[in-house]
Amino acid sequence: MEGLLRFSSWVDALNERIGWICDYLILIVCFVSAGNAMMRYLFSYSSNAFLEIQWYMFGAVVLLGASYTLKRNEHVRVDVIYSNLSERRRLIVDAVGFLCFMLPVTIFIIYLSVPVFLRSFASGEVSMNAGGLILWPAKLLVPLGFSLLTLQGISELIKRFAALEGVIEIETKYEKPLQ
Repeated sequence: MEGLLRFSSWVDALNERIGWICDYLILIVCFVSAGNAMMRYLFSYSSNAFLEIQWYMFGAVVLLGASYTLKRNEHVRVDVIYSNLSERRRLIVDAVGFLCFMLPVTIFIIYLSVPVFLRSFASGEVSMNAGGLILWPAKLLVPLGFSLLTLQGISELIKRFAALEGVIEIETKYEKPLQ
């Protein structure tokens, strides 16, 4: 279990760094967006590349930030059930959810998205918009983001099993959102 927990710590640290990058990507997206608007209104100049780079960065934040969100335990839950369970049962629900739902879906999405990225990369696919950007970086975000999410799911699963065995403690407390 000790080796698995070291792996889990490594994955957590990786996704913590990815989350930090996503934080700064949001700031950069704001600057690019503001710069694009200023150029359009002040100089009557606009470029599809500015719009597309915003989309790429926003896609990066969403796809790469999902693993960070899971690591921070801020993902979506069915709180009607989850919040009324004991801590042990919450750990079991989490483990079953990761094993039966999340991991199969993320692995399947990776399986489907890698060929799409590889075709785009090999062909040098470019946006159909005038002045648009190459598309493969955006298409790479899907398998990369879901790979990070899969790794974080495995990390969370390891931690749930360790907590069920009493090796570590995990905070499973979940507060319902205010209505």
